[in-house]
Amino acid sequence: MPPNHADSALRIALLEDDAMLRERILVPGLANFGFAVVGTETAAALHHHLNTQPVDMVVLDVGLPDQDGFTVARNVRATYPEIGIVMLTGRGTTPDRVRGLSEGADAYLSKPVEIELLAATLHSLARRLRGQTAQAAPKRWHLDGNGWCLVSPSGRNVALTRTERRVVERLTAASGQLVTRDELIATLTDNVYDFDAHRLDSLIYRLRRKVADSCGEALPLVAVHGEGYVLNDAG
Repeated sequence: MPPNHADSALRIALLEDDAMLRERILVPGLANFGFAVVGTETAAALHHHLNTQPVDMVVLDVGLPDQDGFTVARNVRATYPEIGIVMLTGRGTTPDRVRGLSEGADAYLSKPVEIELLAATLHSLARRLRGQTAQAAPKRWHLDGNGWCLVSPSGRNVALTRTERRVVERLTAASGQLVTRDELIATLTDNVYDFDAHRLDSLIYRLRRKVADSCGEALPLVAVHGEGYVLNDAG
């Protein structure tokens, strides 16, 4: 199995008072994209968490039981200027977006938001906060520093789920060489013989579409009939 990237996981404090949305959708959804997420229900709980635990970014709603999200964003920005802030709210009008950004938010997304879009936004924000946007990327397909984004030769990024990352990590490590189907399946399960091989085909298909949609570039992944896949990436 691939190495554990938990130590380098971006730490997210999520403030959302809708328990079902928070615990059943947002927290597990972001965890599936490699984030270490702690969910909170109130502004007071969020501030307590920020005072006691290191956090890279905050995702917060506007409508809260004890304080509006705009005030929370302003207070977080004033107290923790190094923390990234993403506002996630049903208020999608231009004045609300302008106010959110003016109060200190780095990004403002309207509900309902796709987890993949939120994950991509957080990864992009993290790169900006860490000053990585000016760094020259290798002219090949590769994983970024924390292993959770596939980066194209032109520098475009694709946020990966846990299963996608395992397959991509194996393919990029063997760039230009055949990776057998059994080797790829072994990255996904400890029981290769009971694994439905069609799941790998579906994953590869979705990954190709995802890369094309996100990057506007085709992933140079060639299927070798009956054997496996080759990432043809000469650089």
